[in-house]
Parts: sequence; C-alpha cells; structure tokens
Amino acid sequence: MIWLAKRVWRFFGFSGVWIGPGETVPTEVVFLRMLGFVYFIVIAVGTSTARTHPALHGRGLAVLLALISLVVGILVAYPRVSVGPRMRLAALALITAAAAVLAAIQPNGLWEVTPYYVAIVAAMRLDSKLAVWVLGLNLITLGAVAAFSAHWGGVLGTLVGAVPWFLVMRQMRRMREQNIALEASQAAEARAAAAAERGRVAREMHDVLAHTLSALALQLETTRLLAHDRGVDPDVSRAIDQAHGLAAGGLEEARRAISTARGDPLPGPERVRSLAEAVSEQSGLPVTVDVWGEPRELAADARLAVYRTAQEALTNVRRHATPDRVEVRLDYRDDAVALVVEDHGAVAAAAPAGAGYGLAGMRERAELLGGTLVAEPTGDGFRVQLVLPG
Repeated sequence: MIWLAKRVWRFFGFSGVWIGPGETVPTEVVFLRMLGFVYFIVIAVGTSTARTHPALHGRGLAVLLALISLVVGILVAYPRVSVGPRMRLAALALITAAAAVLAAIQPNGLWEVTPYYVAIVAAMRLDSKLAVWVLGLNLITLGAVAAFSAHWGGVLGTLVGAVPWFLVMRQMRRMREQNIALEASQAAEARAAAAAERGRVAREMHDVLAHTLSALALQLETTRLLAHDRGVDPDVSRAIDQAHGLAAGGLEEARRAISTARGDPLPGPERVRSLAEAVSEQSGLPVTVDVWGEPRELAADARLAVYRTAQEALTNVRRHATPDRVEVRLDYRDDAVALVVEDHGAVAAAAPAGAGYGLAGMRERAELLGGTLVAEPTGDGFRVQLVLPG
C-alpha cells in the first residue's frame, strides 16, 4: 500500500517536494499539481456516486464504461507522461467522448470539470492551432450535449471558464520557452566569453613565452655553430647541442599549449612514438616503443595524462640517468590502458633527483582520473608505470 502511494505521488510530480534534496519546483506548481490530483479523485468518486450509479447493466453500464474511459484518458494525457502527440490527442478525444456520455446520463455529475483539464493539457503539450481545435471541439461537444439534455445550469459558466485557463497556461508555456531560450543564449555567451579569454591567454603566451624560447633556440644554434668553428671541447659542444634541443622542445611544447588554449585537440597516446623519437634523436639514447592491444579512443583527460606521463618520464631519463636503452610500452587492456617507461643500464635506488615534483604531479593527475602511477627503481634502472581505467 505504501509502495502504491509513493508511485502515485511520484506519477503526479510531487516527489521533488517529499523525496530528494535540491528540488527547484516552485511552490505554486506543486500546489497546482496537488489541486489537480484532488480534482482527479473528486471526479472518480463523484461520478461513481452520482445518479445514475455505475452498474453492469443498462444505463449504469454506460456510466461505468464512460468513467473507466475518463480515468484512462486522464492518466494517458497527463502532461508528465511521456507519450507522443497522437497518443495524447487520442486521450483527449477519449476524455471528451466520455465526458459527453456522462453529461447525457449524469446531468449533475462532475464531468463539468473536464473542459478545464482538456484546456490545461492542450495548452501545455500541443501546438497552438491544434490546441485551439481540441479545446473548441471539447466545448462544442459538451455544450451541444447540455443543450440537447436541457440542463444548462452551471454548464455555460464551466465552458466559458475553461477558456481563461487555456490562455493562462499558453502564456505560462510561452514564458517557459522564453526562459529556456534565454538560458541557452546566456550559456552561449558564457562559452563565447570563455573562448575569447582562451584566445587572449593564447596570444599572451605566444607573444611572451613562444617568442622568448624561439630567440633562445636561435641563440643556442648560433653558439653551437660558433663553438664548432672554433674547435671548442667536444663535451661543451655536446652540452650546447642538448641545450638547443631542450629549447627547441620547449618551443614545440609552448606551441602545443597555445593550440590547446585555442581549443585544438590535446596530445594523446598517438604522439608517444614521435616523442620517443625526438628524445632519442636529441640524447642519442635508443628508445623503443611497443603498443600492445588494439588502440582505441580515450577520454580527453586520459589522453593528455598518458602523453604527459610519457613526456615527464622520458625527460627524467634524459636529465638524470645514463642508461643503455629505454623501453616504452603502451598496453590497451580490456578495461584499462597502461603506460610503462623503463630504462636499463643505470642502476638506481630511488627516483632521480629533482624528478619528485614532476612525478608527484603525474601521480595526482592519475588519481584524479581513478588510476595509479608507480615510480620505482628496478634491478638495472628505473620504471614509471601509469594505469588508467578505460
């Protein structure tokens, strides 16, 4: 019994008031829904108790069938029920037909409230022209039955009173549509403002950072050529070459960061191989990349995490270790993706000095995505392993 009461409560749209925090349904709307629910009960009870009573024979059978049809039509046409326009239109026609039968057999029944219901549902759920036709058909039908039965009474007031309800509900619907359009416009303006801000930041980064790195790379290239012409010590030339490579790599990363700020696609696993080739070319280390499993598209945050982790791990190898070789493995598992960057030939007992902050940032990024990052020494080097769900 309690379960049935809750189902009925939720069906008529009161669950946000009784159950569940954060409900934003206005009090007036809740009151109107409750009033409609009370009307629904009154119609059913009043029609079943008015003369002629529902029965299984004669006029009583007609009342019983009309009452059942009226209830079914009300439940199907209810605005919160997700049905197609044709089904709702058929339900409203069923309500009109059932109300006409009750009007003829039970002149003093509560069928008189059905024009209000038809007016509300038509105004809320049908387009303007169709809603006017549906309400007009309902009013003409019930008016004709009342005139034929010669019991106008309060029928005229009911039929006329349904029209203002229809106009009010149409106005409320129009206001709601305008509010939705306004919210969409505001959201679009917010996105445009955010895009403009990203563009401004990208321009600032380009003007300051990219230009500075570009000048630094050019200066280092000039210094490298000068050192080569003057026969400078090979170790010094090699150090200048490495500095030039770092500056060029930093310039490339700055350009990628600017592209990201402009909304361009973020780097992902597909760039790990080119990243490894660049490190191998700049440092002289043999770096191999193996891909296991079938590559698939990852979420934007996961894509970036894989790329940044590979970048950080390879940068640490180049800066802090002297291995014989480096292995990069990208494993696409059924429910996860794993990245392993492992160097061999440089015995290490802990993380490379100065790498802690970068690895800590990568670990935090992995944990935010529901994954793990392990950085630990091995028997002949160091291993960084990232595992992300997906």
